[in-house]
Amino acid sequence: MSIQELINNQLSQEQSNRKDRLRSGKYSPSSLGRCYRLQYFNRLNEPITNPPEERNLRVMYCGNIFHDIIQEITLKNSPNLQKEVLVETEDFKGYADLVDTDEISDIKTMNSQGFKYLNPETIAKEKYTNWLQVMFYVWKLKKKFARLVFVSKDDLRIDEYRQELDNYWLNELDMEETKLKYYWSNKTLPPAEPRAFNGKDCQYCSWLNKCKEIEGENHPTLKKGETK
Repeated sequence: MSIQELINNQLSQEQSNRKDRLRSGKYSPSSLGRCYRLQYFNRLNEPITNPPEERNLRVMYCGNIFHDIIQEITLKNSPNLQKEVLVETEDFKGYADLVDTDEISDIKTMNSQGFKYLNPETIAKEKYTNWLQVMFYVWKLKKKFARLVFVSKDDLRIDEYRQELDNYWLNELDMEETKLKYYWSNKTLPPAEPRAFNGKDCQYCSWLNKCKEIEGENHPTLKKGETK
């Protein structure tokens, strides 16, 4: 067996083990801004129909490695910081990467190709879902600022962007939370509505096939000429 096969098998086995793990029964802040149905299925612990492919498992594994490296280096030089701080409410549960006195930082890894397109003028729109996640932590932990830390996995370059939790983000969070609470409390299946990644949310959905079965010809991807 090749080394590649050993790695693939190991990651696939770890993914399989996680499949049977019961979730918290709450929404995940890391999915805020994405399709409401995806978030609903995730909270419902609905069995996934589209598990990640081998390459995606390797990408995520590498991302976790770099994520941990950045956390440890930062903590070593800033002992007052806290990492993986639990943020839990009645409907949400997540962990903030790095928590400081008045600021929360969230680490996002990417390849160098995507890294070079980061633009300070459009970062709020292009990384809207990332901002919602870290702003949610800032909101619930009563801090003032959010920082997104983008890391290029190819060469360890880092770009950082800082924003205040202002009225715009408070309104966005309030609308997101209100809708998600409504769907859950009324046991209403949310619409199939790709909201992230420039409308390509469905491509990264773990319940794509299930959603296609529910929607039939009305599914967003099928409307664009794709096949079932």
